[in-house]
Amino acid sequence: MTQVLTDHEAIRLWATARSGNPAMDDNPGTPVLRILFDQMALNAGENQYGDRPGGIDLVSWDEWFEVFDREKFGLRVEDERPGVLDDYFEFVPRDGDQQG
Repeated sequence: MTQVLTDHEAIRLWATARSGNPAMDDNPGTPVLRILFDQMALNAGENQYGDRPGGIDLVSWDEWFEVFDREKFGLRVEDERPGVLDDYFEFVPRDGDQQG
């Protein structure tokens, strides 16, 4: 099962429990939100693969949530299971039926 998070503190707790960091694509135009985990966060801002301009920049949670709220996103995550910290997530449109 999944749940959709919209509460800033719930999202922050979910991400930090999995060593997640707020990030955005470094490209002109509309920012693209990311959550980077572990080694990916260390490599943020570098264009390792040479297949696109720019890179991914780590940002503050405040900056990240500004875009998150403006775009009216929810964060769909897997339900908590004992002993498992699944880092699967996806951005979904907010509706009136989300939790936390």
